[in-house]
Formats: sequence, structure tokens, C-alpha cells
Amino acid sequence: MSDPIMITWLNGPDVKALELTNDEILAAVEMGLQAQGQGKAVIEPRVHLIPDPAFNGHFNVLRGYIESINLAGVKVVGDYVNNYQQNLPSEMALLNLFDPRTGKPVAILDAAGITDMRTGAVTALGAKYLAKKDSKVLGHIGARGTAYWNVRLLDHLFDFDEIRIHSRRPESRQAFAERLEQALSKPVTITDDWESCVRDADIVVEASRLNQPEPLLKTEWIKPGALVVPYGTMSAVELSLTDIMDKMVVDDWGQCKGGMFGSLRAHVEAGKLSEQTLHAELGQIVAQGKVGRENDDETILFWHRGLSLSDIALGHAMLEKAKTLGLGQQLRYA
Repeated sequence: MSDPIMITWLNGPDVKALELTNDEILAAVEMGLQAQGQGKAVIEPRVHLIPDPAFNGHFNVLRGYIESINLAGVKVVGDYVNNYQQNLPSEMALLNLFDPRTGKPVAILDAAGITDMRTGAVTALGAKYLAKKDSKVLGHIGARGTAYWNVRLLDHLFDFDEIRIHSRRPESRQAFAERLEQALSKPVTITDDWESCVRDADIVVEASRLNQPEPLLKTEWIKPGALVVPYGTMSAVELSLTDIMDKMVVDDWGQCKGGMFGSLRAHVEAGKLSEQTLHAELGQIVAQGKVGRENDDETILFWHRGLSLSDIALGHAMLEKAKTLGLGQQLRYA
């Protein structure tokens, strides 16, 4: 009789109890980017499921494989804008990990935290390679789950003199600022409008939650030499934003060039962002196949749509740490 097949289950409290450090998160995600840049990974473009437009939400399905850790993975994440009205997070997710050689299931993880952490890590790693080294002012639009990790991990790398935040709802930006101040032990400036948050910042992150595309971030507010990271589901930037950029970088061109969502969808459709105008994927820069920032005068755009590889890499790091800490449950599959 064959041995039973067991699956490791890491639930939300398990993931929280792991207490992954900033450096552990960044190292795992950077490993995934490097594997992508070296051609030692597979990314399938994400697909979407919209059960009913009336629900004001959809599911994203992300799929990938990383050779060095011998794992394939599929993450399913729900993205529902109005969930705050039911006191639910806007994004909830599960990550499923498999043996790529046999298809045997290996683990299931609560991936809501993973989604937030890896998104923040990709934002921060983009800045590591593409922002000015002495960037001191951060302007951050949006206060959803990923926003906390954007700011936390960016500040870990840059130790900002000024952090400005803005979001649609006053109560959300107030709560976000309080959480950040407690975590970072430094003051956070809450702004009442987009312009005072974004204008003349060294690094601008746009993670808004719009129901329909609306150009709320004006190109004229971006100072020369800044790094701009727009990744809202719906576009919140002007069509002219790409015109001022010296370099444009994405996480995965395959995902960015198609699909119905994304902050620069209109720019792709207008031909402003194309294979000809694209400088590189971030993984190519991490793997040293392409250069990142070359001088302080470059104004650079980094658009990331979310990488399955980042989920898989971070899930692997969590599984390894869970083993050492005795966390998680073993579920019988067969």
C-alpha cells in the first residue's frame, strides 16, 4: 500500500505567527525575480473570472513555476471593492503549491497576507533598482492591504524623511497613517488631495481603488528624476504620463500587454507602451541582463501587475520557516 499523500496547510494565523522580517520577504521575492530574469521560471498570464458585474468584484488566477525551488503554483485571489462595507478585506486568496514533476499537491496557504507582502516587495525592489539612492520623499495614493507593505518595505530600504499618504475615504487614510506611524516610528503626513501627496515626491506609488478609469494623477506633478509606480486595477493616470519617462519597466510584459485591467491599459492600446518603448522587465534588471537607473536625472516608470512567481517564492519561504517553527497543519489528500 502506498504512503498517504499529505498537504501542508498554513492558515491566516499561521502566516501571521511566522513574523517574516522585511529582509526575508524581500530576499524571497528577489529570488523569484532573478529566476524570471534568468529564464529559469514559467509565468502564465493571469486570467480573470467575473461572476457577475453587479458584485463589483472579480477573481484573478495566477500561475507559475520556479525551477530552483522545484515548485509550481496557482493562486486564486478575490478582489472586491465594496468588501469594506461588510467589514471584509477587499482581497482574499489561496495559494496552491504543487510538485511540478508529478503534479502532487504540496501545500495550501492563506495568501491574502502573501498577496500584500509580495506586492509591497515588488514595489520596493523596483525602487531598489530604479529610484534615486537618496530618495527621501514618498507620495503614496491608496490605503488598501498592499499599501502597508509598499510603505513599510520602501521605508526599510530608503528611510524616508517624509511619507505622504492619501486615499479616497478619510477614515481609511487616518487608520492607515496610524498603523504606519506605529510600525515605522515616524510621522506620516495625511493629505486631503492627490496633488499635495504626489507633487515633487521622489517616489510616487499609485495604488488607488477606482471603479472606472479616471486621470486623477497629473503628469505635471511628477518631478524630473522621480520613480512613478502606478498599479491600480483601473487607470488613474493621464495618457501623457509615459511621455515624460526616460525608462519604462514592467514586471512581466506578457501580462501587461493584454487583458482588461491595469493602470496603463490605455497606454498599451495607444501604442505609448509597447515592446519598442519598453526598457526591461524588472527580473532582467535583477539578473543583470539589463541596466536599471543610470543617473539621478532619469524619470522612470515601473508598472507591476502582480507576479505568480512572487507568490510562489514567498509561499516557499513561509513553508521553510513554518517547518523550523512547527507551524501549520498536515491534511491528508490521498
